[in-house]
Amino acid sequence: MAVISSNDFQNVALAISAYSDEAYTSERKLNSTGIVGSNADINDSGESFIGQMRYYKPLSATINVANLTSATDGTYTDISTDIMNYVKSVRTVGSEEVNMQQVISKQDGLAKLARDFAEVRAQDEHNALLSCLKGVALSEVTLGDNGGSGNGGLTAFTTDVDAANTGLFVDINDIGEFGAAATGAGDERKLFDSTAAGAARGERLFKAVGMAFKDYEPDFMYLVTSPEVMAQMRAANLIDQTIVEDGNLEFQTIFAGKFRLVLTRADQMISGAAAGDLNARSTKCSFVVKPGAMTYAPISTPIPVEIDRTAASYAGGGSTRVWYRYGMIMHPMGYTWAGSTSAFATNTNYGTAASWTRKMSALNLGILPIFHS
Repeated sequence: MAVISSNDFQNVALAISAYSDEAYTSERKLNSTGIVGSNADINDSGESFIGQMRYYKPLSATINVANLTSATDGTYTDISTDIMNYVKSVRTVGSEEVNMQQVISKQDGLAKLARDFAEVRAQDEHNALLSCLKGVALSEVTLGDNGGSGNGGLTAFTTDVDAANTGLFVDINDIGEFGAAATGAGDERKLFDSTAAGAARGERLFKAVGMAFKDYEPDFMYLVTSPEVMAQMRAANLIDQTIVEDGNLEFQTIFAGKFRLVLTRADQMISGAAAGDLNARSTKCSFVVKPGAMTYAPISTPIPVEIDRTAASYAGGGSTRVWYRYGMIMHPMGYTWAGSTSAFATNTNYGTAASWTRKMSALNLGILPIFHS
């Protein structure tokens, strides 16, 4: 048995502490995946809480057929543009330490916080991105309200996703492509069908993607889902053996790499959806997201790290306070910010239906909420 001297115990404690730090900093977060892209038109240069970006609408060309017997002019094709708003957000993290505590604890609490600043920020940006996904989902559900029948989303491959009253979401428990509407316990439908054989277990997922993106379906997408749904996929033996490498991340996939799986422990329950817009048996939501569907831009903040010391406090023992400040712009492409224009956005603001309004053609959007049991 190895003998550890009294001087080595402190080293062992530090090693264990470092290991525990690494354990949670190695988690995969949404903001570090290909879901997030950049856009030079989104930046913090505007003198307001919000900024604006101009974009070209998809071209709807008028095609003329040449005529050799008539000199009538052909019809020109118009190029139209529109404006989308995006909102800024600045966050702060602070901590205070009584200087003399180090005499007892032998640990510098502020050093620990400083080590974790990057992790704290990354986790907050992950939460902000997830809130944006939820806000877009609730916005689309509200858009799809047609008098409380619960059929305001995509129910068939022939549904016009660009119709003004059609939300870009799929409710697997609603009447339509998936069968009759679920009406009670035991009748509800999950994202994956464990009763089917082979690849048919994932038919519901492929139907949802086909109804949303049709002939504009991308080569691969991200499936943002919960540990519970991940367990269903594993039980159904749908996980590919091949691991996909994307930058410095590795992803498990399903269906030969078609969907890259992103697991999040955030609450997948979508609350706040108007009664009647969703089937009562649909209590969970998974997101199919195209690469680059979310735009992120950092905001420069004055004095990002600031330290304040009070020498006389605690009977002369002194105290130290440190503040870390950072800013960001998190914006789902194809939507305009419809929330407050007089304050920095919170994650709660991001996750509110009224904060987002669809601007682009639905086939150009990158976020498909799928509601299921």
